[in-house]
Amino acid sequence: MNNAMLDSIKVGLLLVLLCLLFGVGMGVTFGVNEDLFKDFIAQGIAAHPDVHDEKSADKIWRYAQRAHFHSAGVAAFSLGLLFLVALSGMAEKFKKLAALLIGCGSFYPFAWFTMFFLSPVMGRDPSHAHWLTELFTYVGVGGLLAGMFILLASLFLGLFVEHKGSLRELA
Repeated sequence: MNNAMLDSIKVGLLLVLLCLLFGVGMGVTFGVNEDLFKDFIAQGIAAHPDVHDEKSADKIWRYAQRAHFHSAGVAAFSLGLLFLVALSGMAEKFKKLAALLIGCGSFYPFAWFTMFFLSPVMGRDPSHAHWLTELFTYVGVGGLLAGMFILLASLFLGLFVEHKGSLRELA
């Protein structure tokens, strides 16, 4: 695969690689200083005990872990999808669109990170329903599904493919 083949997927590839870096970065941070996350949670719970129960610390810590797991996982399989897009017979504009949408799947892990970040202050349920959490969820999941739809429709139904020549040449 040469650079010209990557041109159509560069924006999606950038988003996916940034997501992968975020996941790896979180994993490294967990390994180096897990207490950074746990202390952040404990301080928030201590400052706002009225919005927490006995399960809060464990559940909020799990949100941070899910941000890490989802960013690494979504990025890993999105890389494979992007290479399928690059190698497909899709028209260039649809390759760019599919790659961008698949790349938008990288926003989904930030929904988990947002819940981790907001929960110590506002509680688990309000952080789950926060507009930013929902935005990351809808953009991430919606983008990924739409990009996969375009890719699958191209691969298996022959839609969105590049047509060579004009109608006169085909006749």
